[in-house]
Amino acid sequence: MDSRQRTVLTLLWLAVAIVMATTLEPAIPTTLGDGARVAVVVLALFLAGLYGLGPGNVITRTHGFEGIEDERE
Repeated sequence: MDSRQRTVLTLLWLAVAIVMATTLEPAIPTTLGDGARVAVVVLALFLAGLYGLGPGNVITRTHGFEGIEDERE
């Protein structure tokens, strides 16, 4: 996975986290729906960090993106 793809996915997950965070109330979640929104924000931030920081190239190793030839060439 090249740097441009990683940047796009990082920004996408950050946008998801921001949009979902705007729907949260500024209090402790008391309903299941509020808890699910918090879980989505946390998951989106985790995925943004995973794609953005790429600790140990975990995305490249697990999905095998490295070494795949681009068919357009």
